[in-house]
Amino acid sequence: MTENTLRQPVEIQFKTELDALLGHDVALKLPKPDNWMLSPQAVVLYLMGGKTHDGTLISAKYIGQRRLIETAVATLATDRALLLLGVPGTAKSWVSEHIAAAVSGNSQQLIQCTSGIDENQIRYGWNYALLLAKGPSREALVATPLMRAMQSGTIVRFEELTRMGSDIQDTLITVLSEKVLPIPELNDAVHATQGFNLIATANDRDKGVNELSAALKRRFNVVVLPLPESPEQEIAIVKQRVADIGVGLRLPEIAPADKEIARLVTMFRELRNGETEDGRHKVKSPSSTLSAADAISVTVGAWSEAAYFGDGSIDAEKLANNIVGAVLKDPVQDRIALEEYLENVIKPRKDWRDLYAAVRESL
Repeated sequence: MTENTLRQPVEIQFKTELDALLGHDVALKLPKPDNWMLSPQAVVLYLMGGKTHDGTLISAKYIGQRRLIETAVATLATDRALLLLGVPGTAKSWVSEHIAAAVSGNSQQLIQCTSGIDENQIRYGWNYALLLAKGPSREALVATPLMRAMQSGTIVRFEELTRMGSDIQDTLITVLSEKVLPIPELNDAVHATQGFNLIATANDRDKGVNELSAALKRRFNVVVLPLPESPEQEIAIVKQRVADIGVGLRLPEIAPADKEIARLVTMFRELRNGETEDGRHKVKSPSSTLSAADAISVTVGAWSEAAYFGDGSIDAEKLANNIVGAVLKDPVQDRIALEEYLENVIKPRKDWRDLYAAVRESL
């Protein structure tokens, strides 16, 4: 992995913090499960932020309820798998990645679930040249991230579990209940090593979602990650993630955009919730979720425009095109919702007139 890698794994990005937490565990003699890199307490500290015993500052990776992260981490110390559930943009993948990095030191054992995935991509595959030359053998076996995690006693991540078919999902039942992966072709099996577990993410807002079977659901402990409770919390999340992404992409520095981020988050929250923040006006919600993740994408896009095609500051004009692109997923119904919101909510706000004019021009 070189410095020019577009996005380094989080265990590399935050190596200094993880090393500090290793020392924290040693100094406090905190117990940890077999094959865990950090203790459960240190994993939560890594996610939620704080200070180690020697005063080293640990940045917050998740801004939200601490008890949810504690429940998620505690689950992974048992024989039950963890399912992070929530609408798009509630940091499910982000939390999954960081927990895997803190528990196993490796967040890259990942299976991205899609409608086209098959059992071979989950259980194991074959090197067909060796298979034809020597027949079924361990040498010809191609290990998947699931198999590697079982062998090494580490965490494997399944992203968007409900995107793949129900029959494919159920291939996990034996692994989760018996902690064994049968290999019938070799009359053999892979038995999970201590420390192995699975983190899956899923949402129920995606079209074409395949419901988990009752048998598979029983193998998971479900932790629901909610949308940010307050505008202040959501603004803090957007500012932090935008700053991290900007540094990672090496975007040129620009002037602080706190005011524009606050207006953007307010706009998205009102459209998402179907009413203004003061509760005085009902508004029509578009089909898109308009979560913190959408606000982050809009702001990063505006940052790039401001840096390369503007005067180095994010303004209403830079936000406008990105806002329209985020909101208008359905070109007819979403346009109606956005236009009504512009006329009834944004236009009357005196200090929002520049944003009203910019978005109206972009429609």
